[in-house]
Amino acid sequence: MGFDRKTYVIPDNTKFDDKTIRVEGDVVVGNACNVDFNIESERVFAGERAKINGSIKTVGDVRIDLFSVINGDIFCGGNAYIADGTEINGKLSLKGDLDVGDNVEIRDGFEAKGWINIRSPIPMVIYVLLYLLELLKRGHSEEVERILQELESNQDIISISEKYFFLPNGSSIGNECTINGRLHIGKNCVVNGNHRVKGHIMVEEGSTIYGSLKASGNIILGKNVKVEGNVEGEMIKIDMCDIAGDVSGKKVEIFKNANVMGVVKAAEGIQFFDSKKRKMKKKVERFKEKVDIVDEVAELL
Repeated sequence: MGFDRKTYVIPDNTKFDDKTIRVEGDVVVGNACNVDFNIESERVFAGERAKINGSIKTVGDVRIDLFSVINGDIFCGGNAYIADGTEINGKLSLKGDLDVGDNVEIRDGFEAKGWINIRSPIPMVIYVLLYLLELLKRGHSEEVERILQELESNQDIISISEKYFFLPNGSSIGNECTINGRLHIGKNCVVNGNHRVKGHIMVEEGSTIYGSLKASGNIILGKNVKVEGNVEGEMIKIDMCDIAGDVSGKKVEIFKNANVMGVVKAAEGIQFFDSKKRKMKKKVERFKEKVDIVDEVAELL
């Protein structure tokens, strides 16, 4: 799945263990987000004005953007980059280098085994601008153009891992989750919280949600998904799942062997399907795409 900044992504095998999110990869928290969990992952990147009401523990780096609040400790196995105006209401411990901005508050102090760099309160861009203006005054326009090209080609772009947890800007997760975008939960995840999603929801096979799912768009639940709550959306497709609550949508397509403990409501009707219908549907799709013909020729060869 390609990156989409409007989709809340929970990667395969992510576990919400009580108040801790454990991720096999990077965690990216968008601007103005609220997270009511501890975080354990490879690396953590938090945007501007993000608020994490818990501790952070990483194998690698931690990057916290402007005016964010961490209401817990930070245990960092790599380098830490803390931007201006950030507040850490705990202790900061790291094995690598510490790069800290102006007006950063660390309530219980910090411990760094590498270099410590305290940035100037005047942004670096101001120094660059003054230098460029001086070059222009002296008529060195070619040098100015060369510097601008170099700055453009060396942008500070950080690559995240192929497996990542991403929370879109303006979203909040906790016991009650408000997602400013879509939701995609990977395979074999355990997720806590009642989710209200502005878009579609996709839950892949083997995942468990301890809470309800409510979407303004469509909902697709894969094989062996368990939802300990209600499911509400537009068009809803439920595979062989266990739903502890009610299911409500305009149209509901449900596997015959699915287990729904509550009431199923669908204004435009309920359609049941089984494995035979699923195989037939796939065969028709393959036939339309002429895939079956290609397979037969391959078998003959």
